[in-house]
Amino acid sequence: MSVQFGLLGPVVAWDPDGGLLPLSAPRHREVLGRLLIARGRVVPVGRLVADLWEDEPPAGAVGAVRTFVAALRRALEPGRPPRQPSRLLVTDGPGYALRAGREAVDAWRFESIAGHAGQASPRAAVALWDKALACWRGPVLADFPAAAWAAAERARLEVLRLDAVERRADALLATGAARDAVADLRAHVAEHPGREDGWVLLATALDRAGRRDEALRALARARGALNGGSGALARAEARILSPADPPAEPAGTADGVWDRAAASWNRSVPARSRARLHATAGLLRDLAVTGPDGLEEAHRHRRDLVSAAETTGDPELAARIIGSYDVPAVWTRADDPEGAGELSRAAARAAARLGPEGPPALRARLLSVVAVESRGDAAADVPLPRASAAPATEAWRLRAERAAAEAVRTARRLGDPALLAFALNGAFMQGFAACGSAARRDALGTELTRLAVDHQLPGHEVLGRIVRLQALAGLGRFTEADAEAEETDQLADRNERPLAGVFTAWYRALRLCETGGWPAARPRYTRVMAETADCGMPGLTSGAAALVELIPVMRGDALPDPADFADLDPGPYRPWLAPLLLAASGDTERARQALSTVPRPPHDLLQEALWCVLARAAASVGHLPVLRRARDELAPAEAEYAGGGSGLVSFGPVARHLAAADAAIEAHASAAGRSADEE
Repeated sequence: MSVQFGLLGPVVAWDPDGGLLPLSAPRHREVLGRLLIARGRVVPVGRLVADLWEDEPPAGAVGAVRTFVAALRRALEPGRPPRQPSRLLVTDGPGYALRAGREAVDAWRFESIAGHAGQASPRAAVALWDKALACWRGPVLADFPAAAWAAAERARLEVLRLDAVERRADALLATGAARDAVADLRAHVAEHPGREDGWVLLATALDRAGRRDEALRALARARGALNGGSGALARAEARILSPADPPAEPAGTADGVWDRAAASWNRSVPARSRARLHATAGLLRDLAVTGPDGLEEAHRHRRDLVSAAETTGDPELAARIIGSYDVPAVWTRADDPEGAGELSRAAARAAARLGPEGPPALRARLLSVVAVESRGDAAADVPLPRASAAPATEAWRLRAERAAAEAVRTARRLGDPALLAFALNGAFMQGFAACGSAARRDALGTELTRLAVDHQLPGHEVLGRIVRLQALAGLGRFTEADAEAEETDQLADRNERPLAGVFTAWYRALRLCETGGWPAARPRYTRVMAETADCGMPGLTSGAAALVELIPVMRGDALPDPADFADLDPGPYRPWLAPLLLAASGDTERARQALSTVPRPPHDLLQEALWCVLARAAASVGHLPVLRRARDELAPAEAEYAGGGSGLVSFGPVARHLAAADAAIEAHASAAGRSADEE
């Protein structure tokens, strides 16, 4: 073992044998405490001076700090040879950092054990909570109670300790040891009468110990201490006064078991407890795959759950809640772009708080959330670059792509199949940096499918097969895509994944258009749009009717009839359709203005299709910057079908659109040359 440090009580350090190291001078202990709460980060010398002397520092303060650090180094590493740099208390740039391991500091051990306890079964959790609470020797940084630099960390750790006391009691109740919980809870609420959860737990423990009258009196005292409290006290009283069990449904009935278990859980788990946050996260994850209503409800409540987790002040708890939503995501345009951006930023904040030394699996989950929720342009934090400009590096997109790559690397290293499946989902969402990526997505979908089959992950097998279906359609390998559609439908039926049928239904309309032409496919598209209008995925269905109306236009060579689009809402695709419709209406000047300001198409499943639309519009009005940019963007996709990779619509081979763009560029160049000659 290495040197160990103590913050949960007076500041101390122990040698590898457990003996106290000589830190007798208060200033030495104060410097050590200040470096410890920095958690390995560098504390500049100026910051140390300002923290140690909150009023006016003396003239020799900087020198004094260096003297304190030198004394600390001698005490912490007594066997270090002279002039050999310290490996523990290091000089780094403008200040100092303490390079202590995660297990070397009692406060960090407490948080780590508490994190494991929160995930354990009740009986195991009791032992873990006991172990976590045993790390405490007294108040945080007890020898520096008035230090302003310690106030925030002291408050944070004290809240975590109080939560640990309550969660230990909660675990005791879950094991049936209500009598064992009573004494500790009485002392807890006596010392901290403002803890409503503590009062609810005490009342629950007393009731389960057969002391109902005492339980009701405890709730009465709680109302006095809390000025009435919230609804939690009223709900606790109602549970105590209600019959022990609701009327039971016939044994063996699934709904009856659900109702009884849910009622028991609601009685047993205290309001506002961490357990409710964890259970809600799992429920929302399952709810999201039950169908349109469940998906909408899961989306609606997920942001509130994340907000509730962040307000606890427990960064690891918030990270676990945010990272728990590993619902397979297929469509690359977010249903709620604003909400997706918020969730992406929340995951990034949580990952930053954990730092690179945080639990690697949890960090990989958070980075996967960043990658999935940054789909399309949902997480853009600046205006999108214009299509008429040269390609530009977008910092937010680069961060999302790096998050996806790191998540996949970490998941592979850890050998966690479920984590890798989630990370591959993020990699898919960030796999659209350039047009022409269908072959890479096919490989990704193949890996994801095999992984899911080998490790019994049916939800991600559905995802992997739909990813392949889309990629194969983009590559024009329709026979293989047909087989994936069949497998997807069978798998979804066996595992109750009704939303998968939305994607296979759209694909079959696209497939009919390829084999039977637009006249045969049009009725199928009309039916599919009606059947999937309420599928709970507005990111997919909004504006889809306008894309469908473009199919015969883009598979031909003419401009559209604006009247065909008069009653259609192009939804999120409006910026890219507007120049084409303006050109078709004869308003050349406004079409050119629209092309000059239109942003580049989103990096998603429809980017090739939208670049083709822009190329058609630019060719019709002679807007060469957009026409050339579209031609360059589409070049890597020459062997693919425009839009086919979406599984929704196909505008035919990209090669045909490239040829048309080349002809238009040449024609405009020739016209410009003739004009110059005439002048």
